[in-house]
Amino acid sequence: MGLLDNKVCIVTGGSGSVGFASARRFVQEGAKVMLVDLHEADLKRSAGELNSRNVATFAADVSDAAQTRAYIQATVDTFGKIDVLFSNAGNPGQSAPLTEYPEDVFDRTLAIHARGAFLACKYALPQMNDGGSIIITSSLAGVRGSANNISYITAKHAQIGVMRSVARFAAPRNIRVNSVNPGPIDNEFQTNIENAITKLTGVNATDMFNQQIPFKRHGRPDEIAGTVLYLASDLSTFVTGAVHMADGGMTS
Repeated sequence: MGLLDNKVCIVTGGSGSVGFASARRFVQEGAKVMLVDLHEADLKRSAGELNSRNVATFAADVSDAAQTRAYIQATVDTFGKIDVLFSNAGNPGQSAPLTEYPEDVFDRTLAIHARGAFLACKYALPQMNDGGSIIITSSLAGVRGSANNISYITAKHAQIGVMRSVARFAAPRNIRVNSVNPGPIDNEFQTNIENAITKLTGVNATDMFNQQIPFKRHGRPDEIAGTVLYLASDLSTFVTGAVHMADGGMTS
């Protein structure tokens, strides 16, 4: 028996490292998974690596309402009503001083993270089974500030607001809503962010972060996936409205 036997799950940002690692754990635990991401080629690659008849894919921009409705309907049409929504899609924003920050980058980053999570919850909830789970990927950036990437910081704080509001709304149906907040992860997404910070500040951001983390290392995508699996499964039936730090103790 798997922790998610016959559960229907959506993973947005499903081709990224954390999304893919979580989808793999879901499949291993018996779930049926709809992978959602922006590019069809990335989805085909990810689905091929998972190599399971219980995986389907849908290319969509998560900040678009019509495309959100479409990937949710495709999930229901393919697998049935939804048990787990993992709203994980994101972008890195841009490292730049506040007074020089591009307004289009600010708007796009909020659209992907905050609007994307809002739309996913708005349109998935009517198609979810009672007792299900929603997980939103926020970040260490959602609980602290930074001088150099205001769009990402703001968007990650906003996702926590979405999570807490939806948790209150969904509670009468015993649907749990939580955020997972990773610290620095050893993946391409984080490397790009750190390279930009290093270029902007002249300080090696990777080394700086490792010195701030008690474990003295970045996390692995599969370690974040373990937290996501816990929140998706019935191991967390009395857990809702909570921020779950997965940061190696960086905020301790």
